[in-house]
Amino acid sequence: MQQDIQISDAAAAAAFRRLVTHLQHRHDAQNIDLMGLAGFCRNCLADWVMEADGALTKDEARTLIHGMPAAEWKAKHQTEATPEQLQRMQESVAKNAPSH
Repeated sequence: MQQDIQISDAAAAAAFRRLVTHLQHRHDAQNIDLMGLAGFCRNCLADWVMEADGALTKDEARTLIHGMPAAEWKAKHQTEATPEQLQRMQESVAKNAPSH
């Protein structure tokens, strides 16, 4: 249910920056688990930033969100996904709105 309450641009920007900082700190929160629970991950967030900005490349946006190049983050922090994680991700992503 959509509410009429609006978040100011300043509050949205501050909350977004806090989310990015939180995700950069919580390396234990794997992208596959974020996808399985919420239907989005760091890479999705980077893609949304890239689309909203219009001038960033995918690599630049992912570096901003990961706090380092995405390949480096993946090598340092990403673990191999289990079949169960992949299944949860597929079920979760299926719930996303068509625009995702």
